[in-house]
Amino acid sequence: MGDTEDFLTAVLPQMVGEVVAVHGGDAGPRLALWSHTDPVTLLGAEMTRRGWDQLEPAFRWLAESFSGSGSCEYEVLAAEASGDLGYVVAIEHSVASRRGSPLTSYALRVTTLFRREAGVWKVVHRHGDRYDESNALPDSTG
Repeated sequence: MGDTEDFLTAVLPQMVGEVVAVHGGDAGPRLALWSHTDPVTLLGAEMTRRGWDQLEPAFRWLAESFSGSGSCEYEVLAAEASGDLGYVVAIEHSVASRRGSPLTSYALRVTTLFRREAGVWKVVHRHGDRYDESNALPDSTG
């Protein structure tokens, strides 16, 4: 495998797992996947934060706001890894419950940047916002 394939094999299962965990009320996997070394940034659908001292409580608050997880799938649009940096651009399709409401489907456009620290890929930036499929770009493959 090449650098990018190895990178995706390493990070995609963790990315899906941490979203499912957050939707189930558990921030632990997200806290573990993120770098605790600044600079780290979040430009989220719910909030914007900078620095681990702001991100950790924000992730705990977010997990506490969810009350059930159905599923999460990543539709990878682009990804690459080179050296100690990597990124994933994807549509994150989720089914989850917030604050006791029924399970609801939603999608986010997500760009996630990783830095390899001591041989382990860690998230250093995530930008996510609501994705409206009616505004999707046509398939450019052909």
